Amino acid sequence: MVLAAASVNIPIIVGAAIVDSINPCAFGVLIFLLAYLTKTFKQPHKLLVHGMIYITGVFVTYFVAGLVLLPIIRQLGAFSTTAYLVIAGLIIIAGLIELKDVFWYGKGFSLAIAPSDAERIKMYVKRISDKWYTSFGLGVFVALVELPCTGAVYFAVLTLMSLAGVTLNHIILLILYNVIFVLPLFLIMGVMYKGVTAEKMHAWREKHKKAMRLLTGVVLIAMGIWMITYIL
Repeated sequence: MVLAAASVNIPIIVGAAIVDSINPCAFGVLIFLLAYLTKTFKQPHKLLVHGMIYITGVFVTYFVAGLVLLPIIRQLGAFSTTAYLVIAGLIIIAGLIELKDVFWYGKGFSLAIAPSDAERIKMYVKRISDKWYTSFGLGVFVALVELPCTGAVYFAVLTLMSLAGVTLNHIILLILYNVIFVLPLFLIMGVMYKGVTAEKMHAWREKHKKAMRLLTGVVLIAMGIWMITYIL
């Protein structure tokens, strides 16, 4: 059975992107990067330049990942009901894991950057130089390795889009989604440029981390249930 296309509109895209954008994983790496840049480059404008290039790398990688995944998901079993239900179930499981991490983070499996990748990120950050491609490359690498941490909501949206295939409208919606996804990163860069210390930003992140995971978990479970009820 091939499924009919679901309606993916701007409110759904905006809501999902906002939830996806407030992810402690994405915040943590950028704060670490900007703290390093502040100590290494004394000129404040370099923090802005490297920060914007890094965020551009994240944006491009997520957008390209969406373009690549859309047809792949579309081809899963000619997109049968079974494949769709499996994906919906995985999204609900991801939501339950996020809720688990609200109370028992670090116990059992978590949606987080792998420890080995976290160490590589720290190593790559310390290799940032005046060359623009070092910051862009870091953004690409971080976007790829943090997908297990930040990609569940994106995957759910891509699954809904894939029912209608790759269309010009969906490409535009992907651009909108990813613009919203990186907006908080620009806000963090802005406040640190204005003088807010990395310590304060880390403290803010830790204070609100549980709320971020709670919201993400609830949204993922709701999206998974909606996907299931759509075909039942």
